[in-house]
Amino acid sequence: MISKAYRVYNKTTQKIEESVHITFDEANMSFKEKNASTIEHLQVHSLAEDMNRLQVTQKDESSDDEEAAHHQEENLLEEPVVVPQEDTTTQVGEPSTPPVDLVTTRDHPISQVIGDISAGVQTRNQVNQNLMHICFLSQIKPQTIQDAEQDPHWIIAMQEELHQFERNKVWELVPKPKDHPIVWVFRNKLDDQGIIVRNKARLVAQGYSQEEGIDYDQTFASVARLEAIRIFLAYAAHKGFQVYQMDVKSAFLNGEIKEEVYVRQPPGFISLTHPDYVFKLHKALYGLKQAPRAWYETLACFLLKNDFVRGRVDQTLFIRTHKSHTLLVQIYVDDIIFGSTNSNLCKKFSKLMHSKFEMSSMGELSFFLGLQVKQHVEGIFISQTKYAKELVKKFGMSDASCMKTPMPTNAVLDADEHGKPVDQTTYRAMIGSLLYLTASRPDIIFATSICARFQVSPRESHLTLVKRILRYVKSCPNLGLWYPKDSAFDLTGFSDADYAGCRIDRKSTSGTCQFLGDRLVSWYCKKQTSVSTSTAEAEYMAAGSCCSQILWIQNQLLDFSYNLEKSKIFCDNTSAISIAQNPVLHSRTKHIEIMHHFLRDNVEKNKIELQYIPTDLQRGDIFTKPLDEKKHNFFLNQLGMLDGGSLN
Repeated sequence: MISKAYRVYNKTTQKIEESVHITFDEANMSFKEKNASTIEHLQVHSLAEDMNRLQVTQKDESSDDEEAAHHQEENLLEEPVVVPQEDTTTQVGEPSTPPVDLVTTRDHPISQVIGDISAGVQTRNQVNQNLMHICFLSQIKPQTIQDAEQDPHWIIAMQEELHQFERNKVWELVPKPKDHPIVWVFRNKLDDQGIIVRNKARLVAQGYSQEEGIDYDQTFASVARLEAIRIFLAYAAHKGFQVYQMDVKSAFLNGEIKEEVYVRQPPGFISLTHPDYVFKLHKALYGLKQAPRAWYETLACFLLKNDFVRGRVDQTLFIRTHKSHTLLVQIYVDDIIFGSTNSNLCKKFSKLMHSKFEMSSMGELSFFLGLQVKQHVEGIFISQTKYAKELVKKFGMSDASCMKTPMPTNAVLDADEHGKPVDQTTYRAMIGSLLYLTASRPDIIFATSICARFQVSPRESHLTLVKRILRYVKSCPNLGLWYPKDSAFDLTGFSDADYAGCRIDRKSTSGTCQFLGDRLVSWYCKKQTSVSTSTAEAEYMAAGSCCSQILWIQNQLLDFSYNLEKSKIFCDNTSAISIAQNPVLHSRTKHIEIMHHFLRDNVEKNKIELQYIPTDLQRGDIFTKPLDEKKHNFFLNQLGMLDGGSLN
């Protein structure tokens, strides 16, 4: 009788179960089941034995495993093989593996193959290795170094982090000039399904102790806007090429710093020969104020030296042309997405990055900045399905009834000074979470923006409307943006305004959206900064906001070799169109602030063109007012939004 702990990964539920102090009678344990279909395929590992055995035997067994796998693959290409079941008794110290009847055929009928036939096949050996890897990851996140030192998995993670320091020559041990504290930070890295794939330990300098001008100068580093990411994906869908992603391991450790910075030795890893020494940094460390900028400059210089050109507007976009083909690279700190009309250029770029940095190649783009991306032959689908479901569960709305629209048509919100106050922290958390969801859900941005105006003193009436939005999200968590391949690439915009919609200060709300063909890439919903005296004035200001975004997209597309001038903006107010086309300031328009008249200036320069559109077809309506179910669903279709479940 032996007492052990175990960790089991269940393939069906995709969950890991743990237990301790389980008594096994291994001497009498046997597997004699006759029906193979009833045997649960679980990966069971003894933590006490496997952790010791893994370190010793891993190198010796790797070559044997490769030969066995290669030999097995050759045999699978022959005729079907039947492996008969035998009665075996498990001995102490031997692996406990149940015998199963296996019938292996060479090929499956094409009609039964799911997915791309030309794609690679994941073998049983690969699946088993993935399950083995998951079982040997810690499921907890320690709060202190003392907690981490009690877990062998986190000790391995910390050692891996320090090995990165040595490989990148981040620091050197020198006599101590002064004390600079540092701290360990621990995090579990999850995939798009929420499964832990890696234990990450980061050695972080306490940047708040740095003084500007002494310890650092510039800290700014460019990051891509979400609109830029959507434009990138819209272009990829239009051209029909695959988008790939990769990230740089310990990216900040590659950024060279000019300032003189010292940090003390990390707790738990003190040098035995020089315990009173400190590390002098040659490269950036997590937590330093200048770390993001140092990494960006290192990566940008490397790409520029290898014939890339930096975007004129978006400093995170790098372009490389080869004959008639273009390679596009978009960076967001250490996350990189890239694609090309020539797949060979993608392979060369991946090889180039591996030659300079330690990379994690993650294959085709599927999850980036919280966005789930599905790439199909007909186009690209963007959603936040997983996040939407977690959001509903997080705020206790799992059992609530569903709603067909995010906001009732008769909703009237004001300060409600006599209403019952609600918890401000919870209310703000709800608003912030919903605003993050609008990265792929423009259908809720108007209702969320209205509720966001009352974060200072939220009342029960405001909270009721926020919960209404969550009930709507629950009804359609799979909703997202569809970027079709077979669509034009012309730039158009829609602008609308809700005149004096705010009951508190009587300011109007502007709502705009911009399309590349049928692909929605940008949208906007915001209360105007000044009070409008007429509907025409409110619509004129909204069109000005749309114009500024159109001009930004035009400049952005110059890096994609698209010169899109005289883009159309559709407005449902003829008076606003007349104001934009009339260069004379008369009594009805002379009070409008000069900043709003740049719309008229760009109309004269033929940068944009204002056109009338009937109110029933004005797509900007969904960003300025609550709609009934029929109109709401109509504009969802006009925005190119659909349920991702229909694409599976």
